[in-house]
Amino acid sequence: MKPAHEKYIPFVPLKMARRAWPDRELKAPPVWCSVDLRDGNQALIDPMNVREKLELFHTLVDIGVKEIEVGFPSASETAYEFIRTLIEGGHIPDDVTIQVLVQAREHLIRRTFEAIDGAKHVIFHFYNSTSTLQRKVVFHTDVEGVKDRRGRRPAHPGAEPARPRRGDGSAVRVLPESFMGTEMDAAVEICQAVIEAIGATPERKVILNLPTTVENCMPNYFADEIEYFISRLPGRDRAIISLHPHNDRGEGVATAELGLLAGAERVEATLFGNGERTGNVDMVTLALNLYTQGVDPKLDFSDINKIRDVYERVTKMKIGERQPYVGELVFTAFSGSHQDAINKGTRYMEESGTEYWEVPYLPIDPADVGREYEPIIRINSQSGKGGSAFVMQHSFGFDLPKAMHPEFGHIVQVETDRVGKELKPNAIYDLFKAHYIDAVKPYQLVQHSFAEFTDEAGHSHVTFAGHPPHRHRVPGPGLRQRPHRRLFQRHPRPEDGPLHLHRLQGARRQAGL
Repeated sequence: MKPAHEKYIPFVPLKMARRAWPDRELKAPPVWCSVDLRDGNQALIDPMNVREKLELFHTLVDIGVKEIEVGFPSASETAYEFIRTLIEGGHIPDDVTIQVLVQAREHLIRRTFEAIDGAKHVIFHFYNSTSTLQRKVVFHTDVEGVKDRRGRRPAHPGAEPARPRRGDGSAVRVLPESFMGTEMDAAVEICQAVIEAIGATPERKVILNLPTTVENCMPNYFADEIEYFISRLPGRDRAIISLHPHNDRGEGVATAELGLLAGAERVEATLFGNGERTGNVDMVTLALNLYTQGVDPKLDFSDINKIRDVYERVTKMKIGERQPYVGELVFTAFSGSHQDAINKGTRYMEESGTEYWEVPYLPIDPADVGREYEPIIRINSQSGKGGSAFVMQHSFGFDLPKAMHPEFGHIVQVETDRVGKELKPNAIYDLFKAHYIDAVKPYQLVQHSFAEFTDEAGHSHVTFAGHPPHRHRVPGPGLRQRPHRRLFQRHPRPEDGPLHLHRLQGARRQAGL
């Protein structure tokens, strides 16, 4: 074997003189199919039981998913029991289609038909690997051998299992596993053979699910494959082109988005990207990416924290703090420049009355997914002056004058350096209170007077007069200032709030301090 990186065979991209997908835009969402209950479940250390699956199924229905893969009933007694529970318990809404996985073998198909008996809408998912590598090391066959396996119609009493009963709301989904590792002309031949064998029509289409079973190329190369495949498929009008991306290279979302640009119409995904190895493509990220581009994904993530709680409870998996749209820290800024920009953005939104979301560093309004504004800015040693002011305004209602931001920001930064960790809002308020509300020094009122008068228009005016403190030089080697008392001492009432701060600043300027 060759050493290190030299032992890997690089992906060979298609040679395409022209491609249309880079010039397209996504204007509508795909058909969404959740594979959480089958593909996601098989990747769990502790697979879900029937009760947990039922809770997740209802969560997916509430989100608005209309196609849900519910299991491999011929291979798992738990999956069989769950599907019977769904059907007999009346848990499947009339507008939701369930999807079941089955291998093209007579006894397995018979068991699957028993499992789905009574369901109104069912997608039968048949699969077989087609890639060059799988043909070489697993099946020891060629393209013709794969086509032969695809075209078989196993016998079944009273029906052709490869052709679900007409009029019962059924459809067929065929997955050429490892599609992206298959020669594209061979993939076209194999899938066209399936279209003919199934007897698909423009009114009764077959779903051709083209997966990145193991991600092995850049997303743009995959988009080229999808566009090439679609343009050469004779039975295109009899097929729905579906995607099933995995995330081995960390590019599952990009692969799905570019695949949709290339002409795909349907996406199989999981909540938060659960799945084998590095996971399936994340339905939440895909949908909310569309949302932030002004496209309604037709899925409801307005209470994303609730969805996360259900997911973590039933899968026993934890969502990372940086997971897009849902992680604990995704709406948090520690950087001083980021905090300042967010602060100015929120002020602009309030003052301008704009109809659009225009806040730097926040691609989505946190409120749209049920998140709060308060955690957006959090304070550590990297934070700037604007962050502390933002926390005081949004957490406690104090609108600090801009000239006060550097002074208070410095106070907070000194404290974060001292403790070496993040300061929570209450700790920041305590610093504010200690320095500006409870403080008796360095300002102490020693001499003052008020004068009130009414002008000719009947307006009342109150003026304040005071004397600045005197500094004295003390004889001796070197000069120093004699300790002295300052002019002002603040005793604000709590209800004075930020208005009192403005008065204090004005008084300081008037006194020449």
